[in-house]
Amino acid sequence: MATQRTIEAVLFDLGETLLTFGKLDTSKLSDEAVRRSYNYLKACNQPVGPFWTYRLFHLWGMRYHVLKSSLTGNDFDSLEVIRGYGQRKGFTLSDEQWEELNWKWYETLYEIGQVEPDIVDSLTKLRKMGLKVGLLSNTFIHKSSLERHMAEAGFLECLTPRLYTYQYQWRKPDSRIFRVAAESIGIACENIIYVGDRIDNDVEGASKVGMLPIMKTAYTNKGKTPPAGTHVIDKISELPELIAGICEIKKKVTEPKVPQPV
Repeated sequence: MATQRTIEAVLFDLGETLLTFGKLDTSKLSDEAVRRSYNYLKACNQPVGPFWTYRLFHLWGMRYHVLKSSLTGNDFDSLEVIRGYGQRKGFTLSDEQWEELNWKWYETLYEIGQVEPDIVDSLTKLRKMGLKVGLLSNTFIHKSSLERHMAEAGFLECLTPRLYTYQYQWRKPDSRIFRVAAESIGIACENIIYVGDRIDNDVEGASKVGMLPIMKTAYTNKGKTPPAGTHVIDKISELPELIAGICEIKKKVTEPKVPQPV
């Protein structure tokens, strides 16, 4: 009988793993996001000018950064792009208002995003098993919006640490970003499970550094065959039982409390 792998942590992807959006009509969503951000700036008495020029520059600007990101392998920071454009146009907003503007661009995704009803219970079970539970997500969306969404869904505090690739020079499936994630929690890659929906970014990327990948079914992998031996789940709620069955969980050693000087 093969020796079970010892596991100390579980890292998750975000989109189509913890948050489900499905296949998006990006054109429709972009148009609505532009309209909401424009209306917010108008309400803040900013010199936005005509809507058509605002829409033209913002949509093409975002598309340019997305294209550049796909070519370079580096994600950009949506908040810094929005702030940079706005400051050149003479917008004067507080830090909180810039984040709210970024939210207006993201809000349509928030409205269509779905979360498993028992997600908090599932993540809590993993933590009670003695596992560290964190997040590693490919994204150019600033964390202020993503974490607002996760907080609204109730599971933000279940995930520590939370790593977003726009903060780094690499993104999945680059081995370096997986190693950064492992270093951030102080656990060797071979003792980490990575859960995601993409075969290329998540399953193959995690496997390359020695993590144990688990694939969550989603439209992104429909009809695709994962590498032999890959475990597949339909819901996050299946994870605790699956992990308990295929892995040995390293028990935490409680350090004795050192008396503090008076």
